[in-house]
Amino acid sequence: MSSSKQALAHPASSAEAAPGTPPGAARGAHGRGTPPPGADSWRSRLYRWDMKASPYAFIAPFFIIFGAFSLVPLLYTAWYSLHNVQLSSLDTQTWAGLDNYKNLLSSDFFWNALKNTFTIGVISTVPQLMAAIGLAHLLNYRLRGSTVWRVVMLTPYATSVAAATLVFTLLYSWDGGMINWFLHFVGIGPVNWRESDWGSQFAVSSIVIWRWTGYNALIYLAAMQAIPVDLYESAALDGANRWQQFRHVTIPQLRPTILFTVVVSTIGATQLFGEPLLFGGVSGSKGGSEHQYQTLGLYMYDQGWIIGNLGKASAIAWSMFLILLIVAVINMLFTRRLRKSQ
Repeated sequence: MSSSKQALAHPASSAEAAPGTPPGAARGAHGRGTPPPGADSWRSRLYRWDMKASPYAFIAPFFIIFGAFSLVPLLYTAWYSLHNVQLSSLDTQTWAGLDNYKNLLSSDFFWNALKNTFTIGVISTVPQLMAAIGLAHLLNYRLRGSTVWRVVMLTPYATSVAAATLVFTLLYSWDGGMINWFLHFVGIGPVNWRESDWGSQFAVSSIVIWRWTGYNALIYLAAMQAIPVDLYESAALDGANRWQQFRHVTIPQLRPTILFTVVVSTIGATQLFGEPLLFGGVSGSKGGSEHQYQTLGLYMYDQGWIIGNLGKASAIAWSMFLILLIVAVINMLFTRRLRKSQ
């Protein structure tokens, strides 16, 4: 009788003593065996929040750095391009509207710099990419020491602009340069490479060609190695020699890569700055005594840091940006047409 009273007084203890009951199954809702109410929902919410927010947290550093060092200066440059701002008095700004852009369109120096940028870009890009395709085609075959040759191809790209330009400046020197010595050896008179129009542009272009040919060759080599071997075997069975295989198999397969390198080289040519600046020496920012190889980058540098007209220099920078946008649009249209043709 007393045991039944104790069981009624303590039902939990009697439930725990019941045979066949799992451990902790008869404990109360707030016992130590079960989680508190809402724990599962809290963990599920945390898991969903982690799955949604983690990708943004991983890419956030890039956008923070891009916004701080690229987007904010870009917008600030756009603001400067609409004002009259001098380097000596940055706090004094007067609204100019589109006057800086109008002055550029009416400036002979701007059109001269644009023309020089275009000619140097063509002279440096076309031979560079053609030589890169040829070198990549040679490296695509089994050669002894192919890894060494690939490293050699990349060495000019790893060389600094200052060192490469200094060496080429000595080569193109008027008195004692190896290039003029070679011309004299074959019976041609010396050329004043810094003062002549086409000579100076050719000299600057040769620096660009030397630095970037190996880099583009490795890009083409990687694309060539991704071409299926079955295409070459089928062409060989049809009687095509190596030159015909190169024309009808390799080149068509390389069209997207060629288009990519053309766009990248065009962007680099539009922003060309270090090579002509260091090649010109004292008159490097002017692009020669008669501005014969002054590019848009040099013209912007001359207006902003030598003359001190930051408003006009900002307008030049945004003009270069608009030119690159036009190049990007042409690239997009050409790519669409290429995909439709394929």
